[in-house]
Amino acid sequence: MTSWERRLCAGRRYLLTDLRITSTAHGVTRELALDDVGDVHRSQTAMQRVFGLSTIEVRPRDARRSSVVLRHVRRGAQLAALVELLATDPAARVHADAAATAQATMAWEPRVRLRGKREALTGIAAIVLSIIAVLAGLHGRTAAIAYPKDDAIYPRGVKRDHADIVRFMQTEVMPWARQALAPIAGSPGNVTCGTCHGAQPGADAWRMPAVSQLPRPVVRTAGWENYGGPMDAQMRNAIYGYSAEPAKVSRAAYMREIVMPGMARLLHRPAYDFTRTYEYNRERFAFGCYHCHKVK
Repeated sequence: MTSWERRLCAGRRYLLTDLRITSTAHGVTRELALDDVGDVHRSQTAMQRVFGLSTIEVRPRDARRSSVVLRHVRRGAQLAALVELLATDPAARVHADAAATAQATMAWEPRVRLRGKREALTGIAAIVLSIIAVLAGLHGRTAAIAYPKDDAIYPRGVKRDHADIVRFMQTEVMPWARQALAPIAGSPGNVTCGTCHGAQPGADAWRMPAVSQLPRPVVRTAGWENYGGPMDAQMRNAIYGYSAEPAKVSRAAYMREIVMPGMARLLHRPAYDFTRTYEYNRERFAFGCYHCHKVK
């Protein structure tokens, strides 16, 4: 490692700095500059899954060059997310808090685990049933929403006044958001009200969803959003929330498994359960990805 680069993360078989990622296997060292990273792919064999290991392939933009492959690494999901964040956001590498960002990313723990074929099939079936339920209920009657009595914004379904909501956002949400969104924004200092509410939140009356950038699923092009009339946030969650473009899977996983449940806890709501039906989540006023993110 050169004197002008900072070590951000390291393991037995790899070194990640603010300039490059390096792997060593069988006495052979390969490296790739973060500016040259094109895609990050994580995979697991059945045996690796048992021992909590992963193989990460960091692919270059130039297809003629060789990939950097990290075999049998621990905390593979976290490492893949970190490499992708650093590769796609140069500002995150040069920021003074780059090391803290790396540490925060490597510390997050996935909460959604489908351990075997049966569980995976169950999850897929639930997704399909969820979509069917949404389409069937677009023009039908749905059960009433059970608003939590201690909901931070809508206790018992009645919206709190503006001053109370602002106070909640300033004292509860922002301190949490600066830490939770630091791996996405590049550093805690980059997280502002506009990170979630857009460039002109006041002019838009702080209306949500407001975040336009998101891992867009392929099915977005199929026109679901316009089927049968406008969709509420729960419908968007049911149809779009379980999928992301392959190049953004790691970032989507961090948002879905860390940020979304964290914000749900602050709101005193259940996090959206992608293994359950649309109706199940709607009735419980669950908080999901598309309460913040726009589909279009």
